[in-house]
Amino acid sequence: MLKNNINFASGFKKANIASTILFILSLLLIIFKGLNYGIDFKGGTLIELRTEKNVTASSIRTSLSSMNLGDISVKNFGKDGDYLIKVEEKNTNDLIPQIKQTLTSNISAEVNFRRVENVGPKVSSELLESSVIAISLALAAMLFYIWIRFEWQFSIGSIIALFHDVVLTLGIFSFLSLEINLSIIAAVLTIVGYSMNDTVVIYDRIRENLFKYSKMSIGEIANLSINETLSRTIITSITTLLALISIFALGGEILRGFSFAMILGVLVGTYSSIFVASPILKFLKVSYKTLEKEEEKIVP
Repeated sequence: MLKNNINFASGFKKANIASTILFILSLLLIIFKGLNYGIDFKGGTLIELRTEKNVTASSIRTSLSSMNLGDISVKNFGKDGDYLIKVEEKNTNDLIPQIKQTLTSNISAEVNFRRVENVGPKVSSELLESSVIAISLALAAMLFYIWIRFEWQFSIGSIIALFHDVVLTLGIFSFLSLEINLSIIAAVLTIVGYSMNDTVVIYDRIRENLFKYSKMSIGEIANLSINETLSRTIITSITTLLALISIFALGGEILRGFSFAMILGVLVGTYSSIFVASPILKFLKVSYKTLEKEEEKIVP
């Protein structure tokens, strides 16, 4: 294992200020600008079509814009000539034939509808509610695990770091107006697990070092522990990012949003484990004596 001696503790204060600003900005974006919900949460019609290779996404979008279908999204899907179309208008008996007729006449090419899906308002609202519940339960379960595994100070630090990661990721999606669908929710839940795993590794080393070096301050202990686990953190993050970047570049349009959310989550989660979760222990003045008192409460 590489021996590192980087003074992370000296950057805790600046990092905390930056994290607080970014967290507040992300919250403001989510509240006032909102999230760009996809068809899974807004409802509408999803069409996968295949046409000639010389037809462009812009020509399809221009053709559909005259039909008053609400929000329209046209993206390349797989091979040349394959497109994924999402329209806000709900599928009715005559909607699909009208769209096919309009496209065929306007782009002067044969159009083949390979898949048509419809998501109603009731289903979409239930999916949104279930997604919020899933994220909330995941955060609660993580909080409970840390509370059992460590002392209460550690659980506060970990849950703040988790909220930080989730809010920043959603804030970036809001800022870039990227679509939020079920795959993004799956990515957020995965981010929660990844970030928690990274935080637990550092916390475990901090707790171990608190008993080993009882006379050192929590700032020094945190700095030592981060350096001792740094090679593991870097190797895990880089190998994960290599796989995610490959999926983002080569996985096609369907996996692009998921992989982008995961890339953000890995970067933000790695950062928060070092510069959010660890400084909170310093703020709460965790020491060898506080751990001793907590253990005395558990074991009379």
